[in-house]
Amino acid sequence: MLTIVAAIVVGLIVLVWSSDRFVGGAAALANSLGISPLIIGLTVVALGTSAPEILVSASAAIQGSTPLAIGNAQGSNIANLGLVLAVCALIIALPVNRAVWKRESYVLLGVTLALGAILWDLHLSFLEGALLVVLMALFISYTVWSVKKAKDVAELPDFSEDIPDDMPLGKAVFWVVAGLILLVLGAQSLVWGATELALRFGISELVVGATIVAIGTSLPELATSITSTLKGHHEMTIGNVVGSNIFNILAVIGIAGMIAPTDFEAAVFWRDYVFVLGLTLLLLVVAWWFGRHNKAIPRVFGLVLLAAYLYYLYLNYMALSA
Repeated sequence: MLTIVAAIVVGLIVLVWSSDRFVGGAAALANSLGISPLIIGLTVVALGTSAPEILVSASAAIQGSTPLAIGNAQGSNIANLGLVLAVCALIIALPVNRAVWKRESYVLLGVTLALGAILWDLHLSFLEGALLVVLMALFISYTVWSVKKAKDVAELPDFSEDIPDDMPLGKAVFWVVAGLILLVLGAQSLVWGATELALRFGISELVVGATIVAIGTSLPELATSITSTLKGHHEMTIGNVVGSNIFNILAVIGIAGMIAPTDFEAAVFWRDYVFVLGLTLLLLVVAWWFGRHNKAIPRVFGLVLLAAYLYYLYLNYMALSA
């Protein structure tokens, strides 16, 4: 049992630490190659924050644990909204960048509804996974194009703090390679520990993926969002969460479906997806309302999100004793 717990804990620590090093190295490498900070931020940094979920889900799918991968993806989205955004909202009332939100809110709603259509039949096919990956590529391309065409410079996101400008080229290459290797090893350790935990106690891999693994892989988003909030970059907080959720749906579930198409239990749709959809719609409505009136989202919204997340964890606990 100690070996299993150690594998989970070590895997999570390695994932969080190596994800930060990998993103920093990749951003510095791209910067050395003359790629603009805007493009780096919208591609390398954005995808990098979802690297733990992507690697864990890919590793799980390769090992035949696709339910764990799907649980991780949806559980991470629920954790991003009910834990990460909730904590940040409790720290300070969050403003809404209407220009950015108008673009990303439609995308988030669209990919969330598309996910529901895919999961409705309780089967994830190779073609459905490939479709999500293609949509991810289109989303990145559209985002880069739209912000480059923005007429108001104030609307453009600032990624300067996310890109190391003093990292030598050799060091950047080292951290890209070493970070990726450590990400793979950390993901394998976490997946092995999670699956062994499920087997030892007869727990559904879906529940383990949606709770323990999802919370662990959401730690980079939690750290990034809290840091940006404390630094006064409040307008980035909601954008970080929304972007992460979009990538979790398109990249994490898409890659898992391409690697190991599978059937899954009804709870994937009727519990996990219903929560993903419900919290997403709640955020969209609240952000639209307060953004429309040029007001920040009040702190009480953080309590609502946190209560919803605690209820979700309770439902998963009840599923264990059923």
